[in-house]
Amino acid sequence: MNTILLVIIAILFPPLAVFFLTGCGADLLINILLTILGVIPGHIHAFYLIWKSRQLVRGPGLATAGPGYGTNTAAPAAPVY
Repeated sequence: MNTILLVIIAILFPPLAVFFLTGCGADLLINILLTILGVIPGHIHAFYLIWKSRQLVRGPGLATAGPGYGTNTAAPAAPVY
């Protein structure tokens, strides 16, 4: 399902977005309980699951910065005794 559509559904009714992502399971039950306890925790949980599903689709290598953007590509220095 399209991520933008999932975000819109999560804004309107978070458990429905979680159901579309994970089906009827523990995540859905957790989201329903969080939404009953407070709407904001249910939204946070739904957005977290959407974000995690996008990370699994994209793969871990695409989320990291390239050389020169805070990454250290040099070999570690030898310890000085």
